[in-house]
Amino acid sequence: MTQGQIAIDAEALFKDLQRGIQPWVSAQTHFVGVTSGGAWMAERLARELGLPTPIGTISSAMHRDDFEQRGLSNGGQTHLPFEVEGADIVLLDDVLFTGRTIRAVINELFDYGRPKRIRLAVLVDRGGRELPLQADFAAARFALDGSQSLALALRDNGQFVFSLESRDAI
Repeated sequence: MTQGQIAIDAEALFKDLQRGIQPWVSAQTHFVGVTSGGAWMAERLARELGLPTPIGTISSAMHRDDFEQRGLSNGGQTHLPFEVEGADIVLLDDVLFTGRTIRAVINELFDYGRPKRIRLAVLVDRGGRELPLQADFAAARFALDGSQSLALALRDNGQFVFSLESRDAI
C-alpha cells in the first residue's frame, strides 16, 4: 500500500452493516440491491439473516441523468420478485457518493409501485453529495479525493474486498 491510500476491510464493514440493519428486518422486509455491489450484499445478507422474502436487484441505467454519456451498462437489469406497492424496502449499495445513483434507483422503484418505506444502507458513505440524499445506515464514513474511485468486488470464496483506484487509471 502506498502512502495516502486507505486500508478498507470490506468484510468487517459488511458485518457492521449486518448488525446495524438487523433491527429493521422482519418477515415483511424486502432487500433490494443496487447492481452490482448492492445486489451481492443483498443476496448474502438475506442468506445470513434468514430473510424469508425474495430479494430484488435494481439497475440505475434507465433513470440516470447522464444516460446519454453512459448508455446502458452491463451491470444487470432490475428484477423485483415481489409487489413493490406498500412494501417495506431496505435498499443496499456498496458506496454512496454523489447521490445520483440512489435517485435513479428510487425513480426505478416507483415505476413498479409506491413502497410503504425505503431505507438506505451502504458500506461506505464517502461524502461529496450533489443531491440531498443520505443513508439511514452507513458502516463507514470518510472522504476520498475526487480523483479516486472505490469499488466493491466479490471474490470467488464469496468474500468482499474493496479496490481503491485513481480515476485516471479507470
